[in-house]
Amino acid sequence: MAEAEKDICVGKYKLESSEKFDEFLSEMGVGFLLRKFAQTATPTVEVTKKDENNYSFKTVTTLKTTDLVFTLDTEFDETRMDGVTVKTVITRNGNVFTQKQKGEKEIEIIREFTEPQLIVTCKCGNVTSIRKYKRL
Repeated sequence: MAEAEKDICVGKYKLESSEKFDEFLSEMGVGFLLRKFAQTATPTVEVTKKDENNYSFKTVTTLKTTDLVFTLDTEFDETRMDGVTVKTVITRNGNVFTQKQKGEKEIEIIREFTEPQLIVTCKCGNVTSIRKYKRL
């Protein structure tokens, strides 16, 4: 792939900071023990582009690896970290991916990619969490 065609979103990122993530998980209905693990985990996220509309967000922690493989603008069943299955659609506008999960509660996860970092904004109810990842 020529440098001009390089997708800025593709790469590896490591969590650097997290604000209100426990509150976000609590609002989602995630149990105490899983929330405590999530607070101590320092995940690495690897974004790969399979082809024009197909991507993978692979999240690795010391205890668990998840691989979210999806086609843009296409609804699919997703099993969240807490085991709950939801309907999910991910769209892209420039360097921003917006993920909408529909289940018992509606959740929105916005991933904004820049050269040095990935900023993930998670929204559920009236709670917003911001997590910042450094590009590796």
